[in-house]
Amino acid sequence: MELFNVLTVQQARSTLAQHLTKGNREEIVPLLNGLNRILSRDICAVEDVPGFDRSTMDGYAVRAKDTFGATESLPSYVNVTGEVLMGQEAVGTVAPGQAWSIPTGGMLPQGADAVVMVEYTEELDELTIGVTKPVAPGDNVVRRGEDVKAGTVVLQAGHRIRPQDLGLLAAVGVTKVPVNLPLRVGIISTGNELVDPSKEAELGKVRDINSYALYGQVLEAGGAPQLYGIVEDEFDSLKGTMEKALNDNDLVLVSGGSSVGARDVTAKVIETIGEPGVLFHGIAVKPGKPSIGAVVQGKPVFGLPGHPVSAMIVFDLLARPIIETAGLPLARKVFPLRAAINRNMHSATGRDDFIRVTLLRLEDGSIVAEPVLGKSGLISTMVKADGVAHLPLSKEGVEAGELVDVWLF
Repeated sequence: MELFNVLTVQQARSTLAQHLTKGNREEIVPLLNGLNRILSRDICAVEDVPGFDRSTMDGYAVRAKDTFGATESLPSYVNVTGEVLMGQEAVGTVAPGQAWSIPTGGMLPQGADAVVMVEYTEELDELTIGVTKPVAPGDNVVRRGEDVKAGTVVLQAGHRIRPQDLGLLAAVGVTKVPVNLPLRVGIISTGNELVDPSKEAELGKVRDINSYALYGQVLEAGGAPQLYGIVEDEFDSLKGTMEKALNDNDLVLVSGGSSVGARDVTAKVIETIGEPGVLFHGIAVKPGKPSIGAVVQGKPVFGLPGHPVSAMIVFDLLARPIIETAGLPLARKVFPLRAAINRNMHSATGRDDFIRVTLLRLEDGSIVAEPVLGKSGLISTMVKADGVAHLPLSKEGVEAGELVDVWLF
């Protein structure tokens, strides 16, 4: 494969998708353990929610027609013939000219079709009230199945469970949920210059940054990361470690060894350990151009640049969507923030540029994106930034004051 015969990000995702198949590895977990997990199957409601017509106000259950024309000066009078008790079935019928007292959440008795708020009634005696404001059928009432109809799909496969989803599933009586097993992700750092963070970095050596940054990104995306340590830029060493990582995991990240240096061997190793191998070597982005995308034994493998900023940005573009959906490389279901960039920034057409930015809120409420300048090897620039501004491949740059999409970390 020709080095740097680059693909756009979308072309890279599409190329990967053609060689990946959605897995069906799932587990059943208790509802409260399902937060932030991805549903592996559709969830259907087995009963209506609510299961009965219920009041949304404290007041009186009535037949709406008995209140038509009621005013403060000329109330409509009805006889109070019953009471709805909270949490109990309303047994009986509201006949014409009658009303039942009812609490918020109480079951609407048969015959009643609306609830008059207690604020719009006046007590004539213990058995009679005057209604001072009319109600229409359905007023202050939630009908059976109005929230959820029995038999409907309430959450679809592929949905990430949020706190409100836990409440919905509880409402329909689901106490266990089928979810995708998190993708197991092996992380390898390559480079003769790298040392473990626990060791002193002698002159010419640097501590391993990428293993730890990528570990955090994998966890954040819902994956299960495993570190395989530092491997020297040597073919046999990298091949052995990569084969082990592939055997243990569903996806492998290799940082370093993806550019054009004489000792960069990642692409060569991938080509020898399985088909179809390297699918692209180079994507039209800055930073992160010399990235590798491959599939081996049906598992995605990414060769990420050694520079920390580049590695983290390419991870977000290509690996994160696969990990988040526990399968195919889908677009992330998140949306960028629009902000005005506060300085001119150059970009080359034909590539997507991602610029680290901090966000500032001005006195008028507008949001400004201020570029964090620095080379892609400087991890501190990622720490200072709130996200990255995207300059699309169709643009030659942006002028100060122009709106840009900002993807937050």
